Amino acid sequence: MRAVDTNLLVRLITRDDRRQADAAEAFVSKGAWVSHLVLAEAVWVLDSVFRLKRRQIAVAVDMLIEHEHLTIQDADVVEAALSAFRGKPSLGFTDCLVLAIARKAGHLPLGTFDRRLSMLEGTELV
Repeated sequence: MRAVDTNLLVRLITRDDRRQADAAEAFVSKGAWVSHLVLAEAVWVLDSVFRLKRRQIAVAVDMLIEHEHLTIQDADVVEAALSAFRGKPSLGFTDCLVLAIARKAGHLPLGTFDRRLSMLEGTELV
């Protein structure tokens, strides 16, 4: 299966460049895989560059999970991260994703200096 990079994924979501968005759609129409890293980078771009609100970012991630031609790496992990992200407004999506990945891999607790993140089950404030 093909894979996508961050720029292609951002074009699919934002459609800020019509030509590139069309090319991205054509590329993924044959099926494409989205890694955790690409998803995390894309969320960072949506937040820091496009200034999307948390709710909009959550909707975008949901849309990617439900996209008929995309396969999200460990979609169950991404869904768990998205649930934590929606439930804890003080946390970023990437923090939630890191914890969900560690949980699935069976490597808990997740050590952190982040007091907000340490409030989630499976973490340990260092």
